Order: sequence, then C-alpha cells, then structure tokens
Amino acid sequence: MSLNCSLWQDNSVSIKRFAFARFSEAAEQCFLLFALVLLMFLASLMGNALIALAIRTNPALHTPMYFFLANLSFLEIGYTSSVVPQILQNLVIKAPAISREGCATQMFFFTFFAISECCLLAAMAFDRYMAICSPLHYATRMSRGVCARLSMVSWGIGCTVGLGQTNYIFSLDFCGPCEIDHFFCDLPLILALACGDISRNEAAVFVVAVFCISSPFLLIIASYGRILASVLTMPSPEGRHKALSTCSSHLLVVTLFYGSGSVTYLRPKASHSPGVDKLLALFYTVVTSMLNPIIYSLRNKEVKAALRRTLGNRRVLTLG
Repeated sequence: MSLNCSLWQDNSVSIKRFAFARFSEAAEQCFLLFALVLLMFLASLMGNALIALAIRTNPALHTPMYFFLANLSFLEIGYTSSVVPQILQNLVIKAPAISREGCATQMFFFTFFAISECCLLAAMAFDRYMAICSPLHYATRMSRGVCARLSMVSWGIGCTVGLGQTNYIFSLDFCGPCEIDHFFCDLPLILALACGDISRNEAAVFVVAVFCISSPFLLIIASYGRILASVLTMPSPEGRHKALSTCSSHLLVVTLFYGSGSVTYLRPKASHSPGVDKLLALFYTVVTSMLNPIIYSLRNKEVKAALRRTLGNRRVLTLG
C-alpha cells in the first residue's frame, strides 16, 4: 500500500503525519480483534472505576493501602485510555493515520501514566513494608499527608519523564518512512523514524527507560525482601498467612506490569518483531489493566465487600 506522507520544508525535511500499518487486510480478523479489545477496554474501565468508587464511598477502606489502590485504579484508567481508542480506530479505518502533534500528545500521556504507575507500585510496596515490619509506627509514618506526598511524587515523576522524553523525541526531524508498524505511537518505533544516526538517541532513551523501570523495581524487591525476612520470624502461622495474603495481590500486579514492560522495552533490539510487539502491546495496555481489578477484588475480602455494598447502593438508587 502506497502511503501519502505530508512533508514540510524548513532547513530540513520532516514528516507532519504518521500512517499506521493495518493489523490485517482481512476485515473479519480486524473486526474480531476490535470486538475483543473493546470488551476488554470496557471491562478495564468499569472494573477500575468501581474499585475507585468503592474505596471512596466506604470509610472502612480509608487506609493507606486502599488510598494507593484507588490511585492505581485512576492511573490504569488513564493508561489504557491514552492508547486503546487509537488501537480501536486503527482496526476499523482503512488508512489509519495521526498528526505529529497527536502522536506527541499520545506518547506523553502513555509515558506519563506508565512511569507514574511504576513509581506508585514502589510506594505501595513501601506501605506494605511499613505495615508488616514496623506496625507500631505505621499510623504515624504512613499518615494521610505522607501518602498524599508519595502519590504526588509518583505522578510528578511520571509527568516529568513524559514531558522530557516526548520533547526529546519530537525535537528531532523525521525523514521517513512515515509508516508505524504498530497500534499506537510507541516511543522506540517513533525514534526509529528520525533522520540520520540515532544510536546515541536510542542509547539515551534506553538509559532513561532502564532507570525509570529498574529503580522502582529495586525498591519493590528491597521492600519485599525485608517483608519476607520479617514474616519468617513470626511465631504464629496465622500471622504469617495474613501478612503474606495482604501482599499477594500487589505482587501479582507487579509481576504482570513489570514482566510485560521489561519484555517489551528491555529485550535486545534484534529480537523485536512487529507481530510479537503488537501482541505484547495488547497485553500490557489492555489485558493487565483489565486483570488488576479482578486480582484485587478476588483476593481481598474487604474490597469484595465494599464492591457489593457499592453495587447494592446503586441498585437501590436506581429502583428508587
């Protein structure tokens, strides 16, 4: 398929619009994937919104752990909403394309929410560490103000990295080809379209990615290392089980999020292929966000009870 790439001339030639490669020329395949992604997207939005609403409307859940969980739900809603509408559009339009400005905006919000979630997951691990390893000081050290500051720092780091990375990428000139063989404006693929030798640019972006992914992850590992050491010294089997059960949901979410992110962005460039990258993109943008509410609601009795109360109240208001 020939692509019409609009160009402008200002000392150098740069692409003004990017075209997305179609997932498949078979309309049936695109429709099936569209329906599947749409259902998962709606389930993700509904699940995360319900958890945030349940935590907001149930005073029993106004604790640091659930404060961070509500923040995680808001981040997941923003994270999926920044790219999934573009994925859905690309599956139904014959010649999907996006402007340079639209691509930059999408990249910023995707990076912003993703990095914020990395940092927030580390804050959640630190909260569990304080609750289990320092229970006598937990209420004072994890006060509402401390939790709010940790959350603001997470969002602030995400915003700073998102602005920095997006400005760095789109300060470059793009010579073509103008086609992105992906569902959305993912950073490595856009950088590959830049003019000239981009090896230094790729190295700089890779270093930032490694730092932003590995630093929170190391904090999570350190927190859970201390938690495990503390749990092993507990004399009561019931105490050990309760301590581990409060961490299991978070550990599973961390594994899904960091596992998919690391496989996508930290594996060698030579091992990348468009087909695999697209499948991984669907997993870390749609599937993980849909699974997180399920993980927390199925493995947490308090969240399940709060969801039942919230849904019950909504039915009463509807009937009334």
